[in-house]
Amino acid sequence: MTNPTPTPIPSAELSDKSKLVAGLLGIFLGSFGAGRFYMGHTKIGVLQLVVSVLTCGAGGLWGFIDGIIILVKGGVDGQGRPLREN
Repeated sequence: MTNPTPTPIPSAELSDKSKLVAGLLGIFLGSFGAGRFYMGHTKIGVLQLVVSVLTCGAGGLWGFIDGIIILVKGGVDGQGRPLREN
C-alpha cells in the first residue's frame, strides 16, 4: 500500500502564526489560554482561563495537553488557515 504524497500548501494560504509559538504558549501558559488567544480562538482561550480559575489551576492541564497536540498535529488560526511550521 502506498501513501499518497502530500501536496504542499501555498504560502499565501498559511497563517502568519507559528505552530511552535502556539504550542509552547499552550504548554507554559495554557492555564491562561495564551496559546488559543495567540491563534485567534478567543472563546476557547477565555474558556480555558475560566476553567483554570474555577478549578484552582487544575484546568491548566487542558492547556498543557492542548499545547502538545498543537506541536504534534498542528492547528488552524482564527480564520481557518493552517499554522506555519516555523
